[in-house]
Amino acid sequence: VQLQASGGGLVQAGGSLRLSCAASGPTIIRAVTAWFRQAPGREREFVSAIKWNWKAAISTNYADFVEGRFTISRDPAKNTVYLQMNNLKPEDTAVYYCALDRNPTSPIRSTEGVYDSWGQGTQVTVSS
Repeated sequence: VQLQASGGGLVQAGGSLRLSCAASGPTIIRAVTAWFRQAPGREREFVSAIKWNWKAAISTNYADFVEGRFTISRDPAKNTVYLQMNNLKPEDTAVYYCALDRNPTSPIRSTEGVYDSWGQGTQVTVSS
């Protein structure tokens, strides 16, 4: 499976961006897709994840720092996961990566080691 992340950019504090993670390759009918981010000089951290099957989302999870500002969703027809980010803050500046855990029995986990496919990352910069 290949993941293509896109949608990053430069935005002022309080603005919004929508990140996309498009998957291609073998058909997967149940999995977890997550977003992580890595700011300069910091470790990569979990942002959000969605557990889904071939027709709908099953569950979602968010890091505490999201504080209701982000929404993760998936479009089965496009095989794409979205991260809608509102009320962005300068501290949200980072490279955002999407990742896939193909184990159909996996719960949502925030540990990056369980994700076996990664996108290339998309830069999000929030100015103050």
